[in-house]
Amino acid sequence: MHYPELVAGALILNDTGEVLLIEGVKWDKKLCIPGGHIELNETIEDALKREVLEEVGLSIDVIALLGVQEQICPVEFHKKKHFVFLDYMCKALSLRVRIDKREAQNFLWVHPNSALDLNLSGGTRKTIETFLKGVSAK
Repeated sequence: MHYPELVAGALILNDTGEVLLIEGVKWDKKLCIPGGHIELNETIEDALKREVLEEVGLSIDVIALLGVQEQICPVEFHKKKHFVFLDYMCKALSLRVRIDKREAQNFLWVHPNSALDLNLSGGTRKTIETFLKGVSAK
């Protein structure tokens, strides 16, 4: 039987307010945020920290939930899947990115406003837009 998959995503900020984007291998080379599946008996925060460390080699602090979004068979993804994403704002504890080539090809740090001009996955675009709305509301 197939069920929706619960996934945690990390919008990681550095000290200058830039966000980390990776070129997702599984996402048709679109730029996305690091993240992945939450394992059984694993908290969301632990899953975020584990996935980010595996994918980009960074340690992070998890700051706040940005939003929840559902994607049913996103066209960019390499398989037919039903995802429920829990996207969090996080702070990078270092800047030394080490890409896991199975998950990503490249990375970049970019200001969130500038990121909207890039080839983003649909879910990442929505997460960045949500983040920017929260920043402008303050």
